[in-house]
Amino acid sequence: MSTIRYGFVGAGMMGQEHIRNIALLEGAEVVAIADPDDTMRRKAADLAGASVCTFTDHRDMLSAGLCDVYVVAAPNDLHLALMRDIMATDKPILCEKPLATTTRDCLELMRLAESRAAPVWVAMEYRYMAPITRLIEEVRRGRAGAPRMVSIREHRFPFLTKVGGWNRFNARTGGTLVEKCCHLFDLMRHIFDSEPVRLFATGGADVNHRDERYDGRVPDILDNAYVCVDFEGGQRGMLDLCMFAEGARWQEEVMVAGDVARLQALVPGPARFSRDGKERAAEFVVADRREKEELHETVTVEEKILRAGDHYGATFFQHQRFLELTRRGAGKPEVGISEAYWSVLIGEAAERSVQTGQPVDLRQFAREAAR
Repeated sequence: MSTIRYGFVGAGMMGQEHIRNIALLEGAEVVAIADPDDTMRRKAADLAGASVCTFTDHRDMLSAGLCDVYVVAAPNDLHLALMRDIMATDKPILCEKPLATTTRDCLELMRLAESRAAPVWVAMEYRYMAPITRLIEEVRRGRAGAPRMVSIREHRFPFLTKVGGWNRFNARTGGTLVEKCCHLFDLMRHIFDSEPVRLFATGGADVNHRDERYDGRVPDILDNAYVCVDFEGGQRGMLDLCMFAEGARWQEEVMVAGDVARLQALVPGPARFSRDGKERAAEFVVADRREKEELHETVTVEEKILRAGDHYGATFFQHQRFLELTRRGAGKPEVGISEAYWSVLIGEAAERSVQTGQPVDLRQFAREAAR
């Protein structure tokens, strides 16, 4: 089995998580890293090993021809320009979420992908958290019956400190409901297997980062929100986000209610944010309407995989599947550009709803973006 050689564009916190997880895969190696920040580039190179080649400019890395696949883990507002360059190659790409900061930019990348044979996989790690994967599998098996409602609660720690404070501002991230919540809107759409048609959102920047300044600017990123989404099949999704709730037993709670049963995935936050610094096991819960009781099942992940990142092992399992796709040399990514487009569209529309206080017709919003 030949080794698949990875090149990284972006070597910050999330890039380093990807590198730690690739190190756990057989037949995969990070051979090149491009990042203009000296500190991040050195940290990532230390993780990748002495033989890795480093670059300050991604174009020099592309020209070197060292890699079989590329991973994009740069700040959100850089994705569009970076992906234009990398998509000109014939190599598979895994791009961190969000694909871009706006629906319009996602549409441009979608058009570029049409003439491309190699896959573009967008990193929606939450699909690959073990209890959420189990929930999705059980929905597909019909355990809930016809799913009618999805409720997602994410109560977690504030945005972490990143290079230059780029994740503190809507202009660079797309806003919290794009940057953070595209994962969660992707889950809603994936579980229902249906398209969203309208939404209403309310939120604020009320607690976090109020005393921070970047070149005199105050962060404007939301730290809490509620978002309700209607789907074309009559289903409903609801997001409850709080970014100043570290220490809660469960960081993510995903509930699917159908006409037969309610299914629930309960995911703890990273150990370093827990009260005692210890890992907690996730749970999968079934509440059957006929049995009128809850059945709890513990969902565990190997400790070495948990230690490799902050997403309950999801980054590792995602990379397993991406590596399998790369080795096959054919096939469709599980999370492609179309899925990424929808997740950004919902997030961007939710940001507009927060700003205007009005519901948003998503079909009209999509038409506006396509002009």
